[in-house]
Amino acid sequence: MPTYSYEAMDHTGREVKDTINASTQEEAQQLIRQKGFFVTKISERSEKKAKKTAAKKKGGKKGKKKSFTIGKISTKQLCTFTRQLSTLQDAGLPILRSLRILEGQCKPGVLKNALSEVVEDIESGQTLSEAFAKHPKAFDKLYCNMIKAGEAGGALEAILQRLADFKEKSQTLKRRIKSAMVYPIVVIFVACVIVGFILYFIIPKFEAIFDDFGVPLPAMTVFLIEASHFLIKYFYIVFLTPLFIWIFLKLLYRNKTGAYVCDRILLMIPVMGQIVEKSTVARTMRTLGTLVQSGVPILESLSIVKETAGNAVFERAFTRIYDSIREGESISQPLRESRVVDDIVVNMIDVGEETGDLDTMLNKIADNYEEEVEALVDSLVSLLEPIMIVTLGGIVGFIVIALFLPLVTLITKLSG
Repeated sequence: MPTYSYEAMDHTGREVKDTINASTQEEAQQLIRQKGFFVTKISERSEKKAKKTAAKKKGGKKGKKKSFTIGKISTKQLCTFTRQLSTLQDAGLPILRSLRILEGQCKPGVLKNALSEVVEDIESGQTLSEAFAKHPKAFDKLYCNMIKAGEAGGALEAILQRLADFKEKSQTLKRRIKSAMVYPIVVIFVACVIVGFILYFIIPKFEAIFDDFGVPLPAMTVFLIEASHFLIKYFYIVFLTPLFIWIFLKLLYRNKTGAYVCDRILLMIPVMGQIVEKSTVARTMRTLGTLVQSGVPILESLSIVKETAGNAVFERAFTRIYDSIREGESISQPLRESRVVDDIVVNMIDVGEETGDLDTMLNKIADNYEEEVEALVDSLVSLLEPIMIVTLGGIVGFIVIALFLPLVTLITKLSG
């Protein structure tokens, strides 16, 4: 009879780790529940797997050649892989054959290397979720837990389809936000390059002319010349300043208090703060709804959502919700107290808990907020266009006037 290792919580919230003998994983979970424990993690302990792996290594079987890789796989690549795997499973192909087909199609990289090892692990007797969990650079915690829930419920095909839909919707939202911000970023970058060129090359030539003729300079021209001197003398500081700011923010975000303060300030910025808030709500609600719908335990789901929130303010809110659920309370009350979401979100979650249709309500909230994010992004771009035109026009006008005033004085002096 197989032996299962499990992690669970008792009625007080204390974590329990132990083993249990059962014929199947479902039977093991039932026996654990009969003890009054809430299962959070369970896996089979099999000596056969270890023996097979050891025999494989001892036999001197040559492993597949792997390419050198750095970093993680892209979200787009993971979306494509998930959709293809879902399609192959719907067609009735065995999981091992499906993975081999997809491995053969992959270009050399992190995903191909991971799939090669996943195939070997499944051949040695491991489950798909266990094999995926060994490759966090390719398959995150959310991905592995949903696969695990699909295996436990015997609905892997449906879970893969749901996971593919979830990944594609998240990718679509990110792509729309990024594409909308390309135009203002490019305009600002080009404007900075042009202004820098004028200050570095053009202003010194005008300064030499003014010095030769001894023209008295107004305050605007003096300021412009001083800015040119600073850029020429400390040009490396100007180029390194964005890097220093980026490093400073990275270090600040390593500290929980610093990350919370920065994210709180970010949420207070007009328009931009609303985009961050609503996109975070849409992402977290979509994640939680997908996990609950897939049968992942609520505590495990909240733990995953907390880790993938991407905002310290929301992480703190979900930590309170997690503690509230452990004490037997609801999701809506601590979410209302955190004041990070609108009342409509809290009310919809409250209705979902009352009716037992929480996953549907969460996905509905995500749909509504994704639409609002798209509208806000369009509004931000529309707002940025006139602001950029006025700002750039003001900078160009300042430079022209600052150079024109001494020229008028010089022309008057020469004609007089």
